[in-house]
Amino acid sequence: MNKLVLRSALLTMTVLGSGALLAPAPALAQVGQASLRGTITAPAGNPVTEVTAIEVATGIRRTATVAADGTYNFASLRPGTYRLEIKLQNGMRNSDAFTLRVGQNAGLDLDLSTPAAPTAPAADAGTAPEGSDAAPAGGDTIVVTGNRIRSLDGGQVGINITQRLIDQLPQNNRNFLAFADLAPGVRFIESADGSSRIQGGAQDSRTVNVFIDGVSQKDYVLKNGITGQDSSAGNPFPQLAIGEYQVLSSNYKAEFDQVSSVAITAATKSGTNEFHGEGFLDYTNQDLRSRRPSELFPTKRDKVNSANKQFGVALGGPIVQDKAHFFVTYEGKRIDSPYDVRPDNGVAPSALPSQYQQYFGSFSQRFNEDLYFGKIDIEPTDKDLIEFTGKYRNESGAQISTGVAASTTATLNKVEEKRFTGRWQRSEDSWINDFRVSYQDTRWAPTPATSGITSLFQATPVINGNRSRFALLRFGAGSNQQDKGQKGWTVQDDFTWTGFDGHTIKVGAKASWIKLRSLEQNLANPLYTYDVNAFSQTGFNDAIPYRVQFGAPAGSGSSDVRSNNFQFGVYAQDDWDVTSHLTLNLGLRWDYERTPAYLNFVTTQENITAVSPANYPNLVNADYNINDYISNGRNRKAFTGAWQPRVGFTYRFDEAGRFALFGGYGRSYDRNQFDFLQQEVSQGAFPTRSFNFIGADSQNPCTPSTTCVAWDPIYLTAAGRQQLLAGTTGGGREFRFLDNNLKTPYSDQFSLGLRGRFNLVGLEVGYTHITSKDGFVFLLGNRRKDGSFFFDNPASATDTPSAPFGDPPPGYGAIILGTNGLRTASDSAYFKVTKTYTPASPWSIDATYTFTEASENRQFGETFSLDYPSINDYPTLRSSGVPRHRLVIAGSVDLPLGIAFSTKLQVESAAYQKAFIDQANPFQRILVGQFTDGVGGGWGRRQIDLAVTKYVPIRFISDQTRLRFRVDVLNVFDDWNFVDFNNNPTSPDWGRQVGTSVGGNPPRTVKLSVGYSF
Repeated sequence: MNKLVLRSALLTMTVLGSGALLAPAPALAQVGQASLRGTITAPAGNPVTEVTAIEVATGIRRTATVAADGTYNFASLRPGTYRLEIKLQNGMRNSDAFTLRVGQNAGLDLDLSTPAAPTAPAADAGTAPEGSDAAPAGGDTIVVTGNRIRSLDGGQVGINITQRLIDQLPQNNRNFLAFADLAPGVRFIESADGSSRIQGGAQDSRTVNVFIDGVSQKDYVLKNGITGQDSSAGNPFPQLAIGEYQVLSSNYKAEFDQVSSVAITAATKSGTNEFHGEGFLDYTNQDLRSRRPSELFPTKRDKVNSANKQFGVALGGPIVQDKAHFFVTYEGKRIDSPYDVRPDNGVAPSALPSQYQQYFGSFSQRFNEDLYFGKIDIEPTDKDLIEFTGKYRNESGAQISTGVAASTTATLNKVEEKRFTGRWQRSEDSWINDFRVSYQDTRWAPTPATSGITSLFQATPVINGNRSRFALLRFGAGSNQQDKGQKGWTVQDDFTWTGFDGHTIKVGAKASWIKLRSLEQNLANPLYTYDVNAFSQTGFNDAIPYRVQFGAPAGSGSSDVRSNNFQFGVYAQDDWDVTSHLTLNLGLRWDYERTPAYLNFVTTQENITAVSPANYPNLVNADYNINDYISNGRNRKAFTGAWQPRVGFTYRFDEAGRFALFGGYGRSYDRNQFDFLQQEVSQGAFPTRSFNFIGADSQNPCTPSTTCVAWDPIYLTAAGRQQLLAGTTGGGREFRFLDNNLKTPYSDQFSLGLRGRFNLVGLEVGYTHITSKDGFVFLLGNRRKDGSFFFDNPASATDTPSAPFGDPPPGYGAIILGTNGLRTASDSAYFKVTKTYTPASPWSIDATYTFTEASENRQFGETFSLDYPSINDYPTLRSSGVPRHRLVIAGSVDLPLGIAFSTKLQVESAAYQKAFIDQANPFQRILVGQFTDGVGGGWGRRQIDLAVTKYVPIRFISDQTRLRFRVDVLNVFDDWNFVDFNNNPTSPDWGRQVGTSVGGNPPRTVKLSVGYSF
């Protein structure tokens, strides 16, 4: 099977790639490209022979033949501003300039049978931008207004983020993805530590994908969807290099792979026939912000030093006029950000002994990022386009989040990323071939800032007869020791055929040879956990820990896990203009991935013996078969069922296409994250050992055994920990067993809606339904002596349902099973309004309201599900990661005196939280939930930002040279969007805000910027 798949992949790539070696073809609608098609009505006796699309800024030309009925088709054009040159049998006609957006499928019908009367352009996707060198309207020039450009998009739901929005809207960290939340069902979430992520509907961030110039940026190892974004305050790409991007929240076409929620396609800037450059500097510090809540409560105090400096330069221009261009850019960040150290659940630091007061308070941490990007495009002939791009990203600095962790436990973060791409597009009369080769090498390598031992203080107060353990303080050494990444090559080819009337047929294939790596040494610095209430009769217990956990080599295998993965995908897509009113988008794709680290893994004999009936009879009557999780290196197969039909339609009610009904269905497969799959290997090579100490745990006292021993101070030393290991077989280490029949997560997406355009104003109302299934999950495999998970026969009236952590295999810790089973569902109704900016109407608005009913069978974002025996035992409740109501509004307007004003508003309803209640009578564990407190009035989050920009022409180098002075005011009303809430369902304060931690929104902050462009 594996050899057959490889041979098929290579054969497909060879056949498709041969198109690139043959000869000319029209353009190819690949991910991120635009298309333009329509009908040209010629004067009687003077037929149109060909039409040429000319990119205004670069002079790049693409020519398509015109059929006898006047139809033409440009199946793949770079997003940009174009004009049409129409060659008739006798004479030539030209259009004025119009703009094609990234991913846009546009229709344009032209009537040349009578001379075009001069009119002022009033366009959406079809007006000449300010300062373009397009031919003026009038005479024989055809005016292409926005009403002439019609949308041929199918059932997909999303939005286009233009260059103007990126430039004008206020934002905090220059992450170009910050405006993706203008699309229905999409959230851009910033954490207090500066890290950010994209979330679509009820699915987590690992299910998104971003394509830049048609190349996937997928992170195959870590959780935040795209490389470099896991636990990083950095940006994935320099914003100066992004021209515009499209956000699709559901039901995309067959070209998109390895994504089951949000697909984002971005196009980078290119050099033009004129030299253009710009530079900027953004700055803010503690004097330009209001106090954070922790600087006001419980007492007002001085602000923590903080600063945010961002800077960059860009330059582009011609190498050879109309033939070759270059573009280069650099952006940097130097951020000092504040964080707080305080106990959980609103406990005052003064409740701890005085010797620990030094660890609490507010502190500052440093983050550095450098981003480089370069691009060269060459057009050796009118039918060929060659591009080379390169990106380098480097990040460093300390990292720690607000919480119980003291400054000494900080992590030194290291992110490094290199990406290079070569592209060749060949255009002919009835076909286009797009061939790409790309290379990537990414690294994410956090290490502890301090070595030694780590101490964790926990409290277990009794509230209404129930104990609820929470953390008070973690201090000493850090614990995050990892080095993960991916490196390898990708070859992809996309072929478009326009030779059949009314059809644009695309087929493509992609093959990747990627080496995934994961070095994970959990608790290389040992962790001692104290139940400070365990000896309440003697006061605060900081003398005897109830548990020690530490990582140590197992003597077999390597914790540096490597896997030479092979990925292959193939698709076919037909965009079919059935009539002048109806367009169908019919697609099918298939994806395959082989992960040798999982497929070829052989379960060690030690693990097999440990869970055998002779050693661990608890599994004899268990509700699962452990043999389904034991691999001999031959009984696992790569998943081959990733068939993905995708169907969309657009029905235009009027000839101009201003009003349309659209909809569609699509299935999209993602992938199993390597960070999960590698744990089977790494946990066996460098496992975490765990030993409990007798009488020191007031909540779960241990029974004396080789892993439950009397405390001895020698156990604080390396020699003592070795002594503990010598006294037991397994050393309390956990097991990781993965299902031998893992499936690939996927989603089914349905959409239906209406679009209307009234000159420059666009309205859209729609409904989407998205169901995701087979998400990866870890379950607890421990069982009690009779094979049950909970007590089948409670011994006393005080027994409550509890997971059998106290019944592991002798000498070992928990059995953790990895399998599939996470499910989510979301139903959304949305309303979207857009008003396009033009020089004649210099204001814009983009507003989206989304109402979502979402559900899940596990707490949002949690993979470990250790509370019930099976994932099917979890009740399906409202999602804790999706607000019911969400409104995002962005607007801009040009004011007199060269001033531009812009604003962005975000409002969403309160979050939902869930918790378990264990009951003795009746004997059951139930999962309950309720909405949390928010910022008041039932709202969970509010933030409004604004920016005022003053442009000063100086005409030093050219007529377009100007200075830019800008002031951003972030979180204008200083809203405190708290994120910590009481989660004890037996407490009268359940759901109420505790502590002073807020989300990613800053306190009211003024950011000053200065820029220069020519």
